[in-house]
Amino acid sequence: QFVAGTHPLTGRPGWWDRLVGPGRILDTDRYFIVCANVPGGCMGSIGPASIDPATGRPYGPDFPGLTVADMVRAEALLLDHLGIGDLFLVIGGSMGGMQALEWLRLYPERVFAAAAFAVGARHSAQQIALHAIGRQAILNDPDYQDGRYHGSGRAPVGGLAVARMLAHLSYRSPEELAARFGRRLQDRDTPSYGFGIDYQVESYLAHHGHRFVERFDPLSYLVITKAMDHFDLAPDGDLAAAFRGCRATVFLAAYATDWLYPPDETAALAEGLAAAGLEVDFAVHEVLTGHDSFLLEVPSADRALARFLDRMAARRGL
Repeated sequence: QFVAGTHPLTGRPGWWDRLVGPGRILDTDRYFIVCANVPGGCMGSIGPASIDPATGRPYGPDFPGLTVADMVRAEALLLDHLGIGDLFLVIGGSMGGMQALEWLRLYPERVFAAAAFAVGARHSAQQIALHAIGRQAILNDPDYQDGRYHGSGRAPVGGLAVARMLAHLSYRSPEELAARFGRRLQDRDTPSYGFGIDYQVESYLAHHGHRFVERFDPLSYLVITKAMDHFDLAPDGDLAAAFRGCRATVFLAAYATDWLYPPDETAALAEGLAAAGLEVDFAVHEVLTGHDSFLLEVPSADRALARFLDRMAARRGL
């Protein structure tokens, strides 16, 4: 039985190792799991850093704009190439959840079940605004060079680090930051009263920003965040109509402290899917770790997913 795993925005190899593997919830002894890098990214599939055969140079800013639906169409072509017809499950969190939902909308006949974590039916004004600030940090970096920085020895890594700091902040919750850091100082007894790092939370965000630029391309960040901002399963507002005819069973998980993709957005998604006649298993999980909870061990969510998969496997006759 084939399972398609779909990536979050900046996922790296092993980002869901706690769920995927022999004897784990996504048991590789039981399921054949396919997880493709998205087009537009920088980890294998074609993206802005790839060579344009027409010029012999990187695509750079000439790389075309994408949508999440385009990512899913590319995944469908990959499965066609591999000779895989239908899927037992499509699963993902955040942007991966968007892809799972687009699979249901675009290829309802190919998907038996889907699981999406920390996602809504469309990108909200706040989600777009946060991405816009991050993109501006990159675009206004003097090393951006109109997007033609590949091969120059300089890249807008300062802007990308700031974009990542903002994004990472949105992935955590105020409650978690208060518990982990509060107002504690970093390697000092009193504030410096300068503009450098005084507080532990500042050091934490700077660390994540600097680490990120070592593995991600700034233009890929622009392309993928814009694709996420275009995400809207039902531009006319009629989710029921968008999914009418789909017969998959859907698992949805939201997290109480996720202020980036709040639980009420996932609840509205669940309501729309149910109105289309889909069977929906939806729950909000109480946890302090905000949006990134889908990457972490949340026992209640893990148990719910395991039960869902067991039920779907029994229904499928596995």
